[in-house]
Amino acid sequence: MTELYEKYSDKGLRIIGFPCNQFGGQEPGTEAEIKEFIKQFNVTFDMTSKVDVNGDKAHPLWKYMKSKKGGTMGAFIKWNFTKFVINKEGQVVERFGPPTDPLDMEKDLLKLL
Repeated sequence: MTELYEKYSDKGLRIIGFPCNQFGGQEPGTEAEIKEFIKQFNVTFDMTSKVDVNGDKAHPLWKYMKSKKGGTMGAFIKWNFTKFVINKEGQVVERFGPPTDPLDMEKDLLKLL
């Protein structure tokens, strides 16, 4: 994600990371600890505070994205690193699963930039 952001942020690409501890306890830290942790990956795109992406307490943005592009097994997030592409009008145009390499999304992003 960092590579894409560095390559296309000047063309309008925005990436937002959403720390979430709903997947095997992968994000147990505080907001400060998470910000410190991601420094080792040279993350320069925006990061939100920790949110829920599933369940009754899911963040409204995640409820919206899932309602527009449900997954293969339903409108929920199965694992960390699910990626959504949203156009400039706020419409969800694509959803990529956790195993998708972000660079494989490049051609789809270029259509929107």
